[in-house]
Amino acid sequence: MLLRQLALLAALLPAVALAQRDTSREALARMEETLTLRLEEGGITLKDVTPAMVVSVSPAFEESKAWFPAAALQTLVRVFGSAALRSCEACMASRLYVEEGRLEQFTTALGSAEIIRLDENARGKAPPARAAIWLDETPEGVSLRIIDLHNSRIVFVQNFDPGLTEMARTRRNFTLTEELERRARGDSLTHTFLDVTMYPGQHVSLDWTEQWGDSNANLAGLSVSIYDPLVGVGGSYYRVIPNAMNLMVGGKILLSVPTAIASGISGTPTQVLDPLLTGVFVLRVPIASSNYGVTFTASTNGRIGIGISLLNITALPFLP
Repeated sequence: MLLRQLALLAALLPAVALAQRDTSREALARMEETLTLRLEEGGITLKDVTPAMVVSVSPAFEESKAWFPAAALQTLVRVFGSAALRSCEACMASRLYVEEGRLEQFTTALGSAEIIRLDENARGKAPPARAAIWLDETPEGVSLRIIDLHNSRIVFVQNFDPGLTEMARTRRNFTLTEELERRARGDSLTHTFLDVTMYPGQHVSLDWTEQWGDSNANLAGLSVSIYDPLVGVGGSYYRVIPNAMNLMVGGKILLSVPTAIASGISGTPTQVLDPLLTGVFVLRVPIASSNYGVTFTASTNGRIGIGISLLNITALPFLP
């Protein structure tokens, strides 16, 4: 039985090693994409980090010892260019410094001063390195650190895995913390909606709503209608259903301003164009992550229509 288990384990080891290599390759690809995006957006400036000393490209497994350093260097070359990188093979070995009356041996991790000293000894007449790079393999993917050698500033640091799950988890936790802090401060989270339905019935209104509730799924606020009813004001409430494409279902109760004024002046109920109160059922479906949505409305005035909604609009909503 023991021999059978050992044989099975031996058969599975190559598959595990292959899976790990695939994980590291995918993580390197995610790292390359992220760094390229940061360079294009200006989050990282080439002149601030190059020339750069590649201090470490350490594999995490015996199976990846042969290929990971080359794959990591190849990825860095594609991002920064070969002319901007310097390999520091002495960085991972014991360092021995001999001066007059002094002998120093270092076996610990390198500091900025030591990296600068190694760069001075090897670069010749080339300009000094501005940054140091550590790109090491981890069980989940790869770990990247870029440090400014002149002031030890952390230029970039991140762990990468094939699906960027760690980054997504961090972003989700940060968003949750930010939301809890917002609630603790009592700050509002206001949304603006412009609903325009044109076929077959017409309805045009503008909503200002505040998002609230334990899951932020409720929106309630002020509504002003331009048509159906003509010049109306009232309140609105919507419920967001995240599992159904962030569908918003709700309605609004609108007071017809012309009818209210006429009734007040005459002293008797007087209808002008629209009844005193109009109820409007609203269903909004956001279009992907844009500021637009498809809207369906049905009012107690008998008008049913479909159209568009502008979500969180600015003065010129068609501009980014």
